[in-house]
Amino acid sequence: MLKIILHAHNQIMPFCESARELRIQNTPLWLRQRNVLAPYVTREMELKQGERLQPVREPTIVYRDNLFFDEFYINAFMEQAIKRNRPVRAAFRADDPAFREHALPLSTSYTPAGSLYLADLWYYPNGPMAGVEPLVIDMQAREIGYYHVPTYMGDQSGDLVFQVPLRAMMAIDSWVHVFIADMVFGQFARGARFENKANEELSFKLKILGKAIYEGRQVLECSEAVKVGRNCVIDPSAVIKGPAIIGDNVTINAGAVIDNSIIGSNVNVGQGAQVMLSVVGDGAFLPFRASLFMTTMMENSMLAQNTCLQMCVIGRNTFIGAGSTWTDYNLIPTPIRARDGNGKLSISNRPVIGGCVGHNCRIGSGMIIYPARTIESDVVLAASAERRVIDRDITFDQSDHHHLRLAHLHQTPYHRHLKAEVESW
Repeated sequence: MLKIILHAHNQIMPFCESARELRIQNTPLWLRQRNVLAPYVTREMELKQGERLQPVREPTIVYRDNLFFDEFYINAFMEQAIKRNRPVRAAFRADDPAFREHALPLSTSYTPAGSLYLADLWYYPNGPMAGVEPLVIDMQAREIGYYHVPTYMGDQSGDLVFQVPLRAMMAIDSWVHVFIADMVFGQFARGARFENKANEELSFKLKILGKAIYEGRQVLECSEAVKVGRNCVIDPSAVIKGPAIIGDNVTINAGAVIDNSIIGSNVNVGQGAQVMLSVVGDGAFLPFRASLFMTTMMENSMLAQNTCLQMCVIGRNTFIGAGSTWTDYNLIPTPIRARDGNGKLSISNRPVIGGCVGHNCRIGSGMIIYPARTIESDVVLAASAERRVIDRDITFDQSDHHHLRLAHLHQTPYHRHLKAEVESW
């Protein structure tokens, strides 16, 4: 089968790069797409904007490269598409809970069609042609609670819930979608599938119980629930609960707690660090008493001691200083807004969410960041009498390094074009 990749040219802010280059579940999105589609594809081609496609007379799958999908969705989509033997386009029902609550808000990638929304994923049995029909795949959403809200903190009391799909697909148009893809459609979905399998397959249940008894561990701590890579050093007092994935050459020190998370390769987790429902990229460093909750840290980033990130997304090669406070809840229950696919502030449909930092940033100690605020790639921020509270988005031109005598020492790879323009003057 031929695979044709369409480019999504809009950049995802504050990362200053396209969605295909961002890591989802600690894998670049373009590589994740390739891996999921590998069982169906024999060759591929990329179609640039404005480029005409030559006639094709073979089974073809076409998709835009800002789509996140898992193998469970693709397997269901391909099974139905091949069975129909007609050109089809992926579609969502407007009332699908996972799509309505998590994928549609802040997005600009879906095409309305009556009670459906069409996504940029097509299957053609005899090559691309006109006249496709929508193919709706039920995402099999499950309601799972994640926060309990007292009456004095919101207009509604009780559990805040995610609509967790067992089959996941969505477009990445905003940094909030990276959070959704990693946490709701990733970590929560993986845990839900693990629970389903344990409840429905007796052989799997007996297997994990046998492993737990043999290893003298709790069920969620046995090797069937916790996958550990090569050359890892894990202190006996560390607590690791699954389903969890630990990469190669990882060091986890005394008293650390890892719970339903992905830890990439060459990661160092310090004493007493806590990582819950999070994704930690390759080469990241979490020193003592650093904490992550439902947070993504991309590769080679560092979080200093006594800082807790909740529902945040942190880009690659970024440092966040000690004792910083990232708030995730409005004190007055007003809707939280975030940047959509067009860069405009829109309702995020998230009652609780943290902030986002781009790539190659340096955030000093003692900063206070309000919910859903973003800090653009290559920015340096230091706490001062003039600026310690971040109550609005910070762009590159507001970076503190512009006012320093040694500003040239700070490399700005995501704004090279600005440096070139200045030098040309």
